[in-house]
Amino acid sequence: MIKELIIDSSPNGATIALLQDKQLVELHKEQISNNYTVGDIYLGRIKKIMPSLNAVFVDVGYEKDAFLHYLDLGPQVQSLLKLAKQVRGGSYQAKLLDNFKLEEDISKGGKISDILTKNQLIPVQIAKEPISTKGPRLSSDLSIAGRYVVLVPFSEVVSISKKIKSNTERNRLRKIIESIKPKNFGVIIRTVSESKGVEEMQKDLLDLVSKWEAFVTRLPAVEPGKKVLGEIGRTSTILRDILNPDFQNIYLNDGTLYEEVKQYVKDISPDLESIVKLHKHKEPLFEHFGVDKQIKGAFGKTVNLAGGAYLVIEHTEALHVVDVNSGNRTANKENQEDNAYQVNREAAKEIARQLRLRDMGGIVVIDFIDMHKPTNRKDLFDYLRAEMALDRAKHTILPPSKFGLVQITRQRVRPEMNIVTTEVCPSCHGTGTIRPTILLLDDIENNFNYVLTEQNEKGITLCVHPYIEAYIRQGLVTRQMKWYFKYNQWIKVKSNPAYQITEFHFFSSKDEEIKL
Repeated sequence: MIKELIIDSSPNGATIALLQDKQLVELHKEQISNNYTVGDIYLGRIKKIMPSLNAVFVDVGYEKDAFLHYLDLGPQVQSLLKLAKQVRGGSYQAKLLDNFKLEEDISKGGKISDILTKNQLIPVQIAKEPISTKGPRLSSDLSIAGRYVVLVPFSEVVSISKKIKSNTERNRLRKIIESIKPKNFGVIIRTVSESKGVEEMQKDLLDLVSKWEAFVTRLPAVEPGKKVLGEIGRTSTILRDILNPDFQNIYLNDGTLYEEVKQYVKDISPDLESIVKLHKHKEPLFEHFGVDKQIKGAFGKTVNLAGGAYLVIEHTEALHVVDVNSGNRTANKENQEDNAYQVNREAAKEIARQLRLRDMGGIVVIDFIDMHKPTNRKDLFDYLRAEMALDRAKHTILPPSKFGLVQITRQRVRPEMNIVTTEVCPSCHGTGTIRPTILLLDDIENNFNYVLTEQNEKGITLCVHPYIEAYIRQGLVTRQMKWYFKYNQWIKVKSNPAYQITEFHFFSSKDEEIKL
């Protein structure tokens, strides 16, 4: 699998596109004005205690108070509160925890009113960014993530990713970390640590220790509701979490950001430094790599699939609903079960991509086409799970219900990516919308496959707007000529000024309109 990262920088931030085999699978926007990022640590002040929810509302400087539940306090919250009080009071001068006496773990079934009081100060970490009308979701179980390890204060536990299967490798990594980690700090060893040497692991751990020292240094002077320690930028976070030898290229269009990313890649993975490249073409970066076209085609309410089927994606306050439709390209009456199975597999792959691309979270309900064979339903469920395995967000997939519905819950830590893909209609001056013009020829060619292959029509005529006709006929090797070589028959093209710019119709050799 070939992976590429395209980073389009602008004065307001950066848009980051992750491509796998040239197909867009993730899209992230890093806004300069976005002050609340998952992983940031703030000094919060308790504003309101809610015993009925076993939670508190915390002021972290956002317009709405953030939410902190008892289960998100962490077992060592008493040690955190003690450290914060002593550091801000000046009675604890050390930056590490070598001489710090840990408090006992809190009970899992306790009450938050026994731990926290109104107006009390507590360091908290952003677990979920503000979404819709809700403020941030917080955790006081602090952790600082690096490329190979995650540093966890007030603990001595060394945990290893379950994806590292080899017992020999797990023991090797455990011995390395236990020999270099500071006292009263736990460490989580990430999957990418597999086969890494002592030097790389130690450098990553020392970087995290220095961040903790910076947190302790800033804590006495920071005002309540302000940030104490910031997570690295979204660009660097993505590189830290997913960069591996599969990456072929990282393209950027900004010289300053190019130097920063190149240095960051050099620090975390020197052998991949050469893949960072500066885009110098006059053509915009996303347009040059076809990202704009993929965004237009993937973020609409209707998403077309290669075989003629399509998805309809609806969003409500409570959940997301995806309806799978076969369209008119797979209407083989002789074997409807096989057709339904093939369309459902194609849809499952696209749905897994759409969840990552739009960063859809919460509950997702998918209405697949009905299948009668239990083996087909099981195969589809297994195939969907395999496709979703590429998703880095935590998720759970339930088997199909009696009604053929598949339910997915997916972790949501930031607002869903929402891009408007409709364009203002040039014929009605903004009173209506049309499909993106960039996808018009794709739609025409998809219909060619149906009219010429499945309907076996001969001598057809394509009728379009004059602008589209001019585009089809332009150049030495015209689009019309390419169609001739592709479909092995000449397709007549006529214009009709009465058509809207994205309107097209097919006519048979008898000048009768072919219904699509």
